[in-house]
Amino acid sequence: MKMKLPPFIELYRALIATPSISATDAALDQSNETLIHLLAGWFGDLGFNVEVQPVPGTRNKFNMLASTGHGAGGLLLAGHTDTVPFDDGRWTRDPFTLTEHENKLYGLGTADMKGFFAFILDSLRDVDLTKLTKPLYILATADEETTMAGASYFSKNAKIRPDCAIIGEPTSLKPVRAHKGHLSNAIRITGQSGHSSDPSRGVNAIELMHESITHLMTLRNTLKTRYNHSGFVIPYPTMNFGYINGGDAPNRICACCEMHMDIRPLPGLTLADINGLLNEALEPVSQRWPGRLAIEELHPPIPGYECPPDHPLVQVVEKLLGVETEIVNYCTEAPFIQELCPTLVLGPGSIDQAHQPDEYIDTAFIKPTRELISQVVHHFCYH
Repeated sequence: MKMKLPPFIELYRALIATPSISATDAALDQSNETLIHLLAGWFGDLGFNVEVQPVPGTRNKFNMLASTGHGAGGLLLAGHTDTVPFDDGRWTRDPFTLTEHENKLYGLGTADMKGFFAFILDSLRDVDLTKLTKPLYILATADEETTMAGASYFSKNAKIRPDCAIIGEPTSLKPVRAHKGHLSNAIRITGQSGHSSDPSRGVNAIELMHESITHLMTLRNTLKTRYNHSGFVIPYPTMNFGYINGGDAPNRICACCEMHMDIRPLPGLTLADINGLLNEALEPVSQRWPGRLAIEELHPPIPGYECPPDHPLVQVVEKLLGVETEIVNYCTEAPFIQELCPTLVLGPGSIDQAHQPDEYIDTAFIKPTRELISQVVHHFCYH
């Protein structure tokens, strides 16, 4: 028998009041365990079978998979439980207190994206889950804002294979079916210091970096001309040199130089492809200066993602919403969930509010989001 859930706004309030910040800085990073158990209790009250999974290689982070119904296929609704850190002093409200003002709900995670779970719970409270003809799964993940460790671990170990999935990121209820990936690397050159009066006595790391950048710029042009996807505003993979540091004095041969760069690959261009092209581009420097050039990942790489435009999930959602699917530049967990089943990114709230002080979601999203969740559950789990 179902236990009675709190009202929608109280679900939302409790989610926002439970901090779950992800950060690469250990001093700011927080476990999501309390939030996961909060969700697990609510979905258990609705009659779901609930599994809480520790995520290896994280600071006490967890995924939750809630499931109901039997058989193959079905629908997966997914979202991440973490938020980014907040800018202390730039918020005009308490980030952990849900505040309603002028038809907006303010709080850290209201749009991106803890609030999505309140919508799911509220939409399912009056649904007779015993009459499902296909399974319904709810996935809550960890560390999307940093390493995507939760979604990556889940995709590698999941035993479920739904027919399709929806990730409730804030897309203003406009369905997204593709985005680029993201790789960030450090290029490190180790030279040999010496007095600048005799350049032959050292190996200048800045000069080797200059040579490396020249080869990388050639690769950048190759990426631009060889790979194309007309669905993107910028239809080719991009490469950016974002940070460089090296040397310590004008009269000393530079012994170390480091550059940070990113590449944003198109869907279909695999991480292995990119790494191969990167190593190939820098091979002349590595051969000429053995052992002096190193490439290191700054963050776990995220591949590009695309759901086929002719998949039934795309057609159903486009018909329900009366709009066509879109292609965007930001990254989500979709490439990992897509390994399990065709996936769309679709949820309430605006991406413009993500990672902003005084983050909010407009209350105008409440009714259409409830309706959308009810419709997709009915379509994919009752037929």
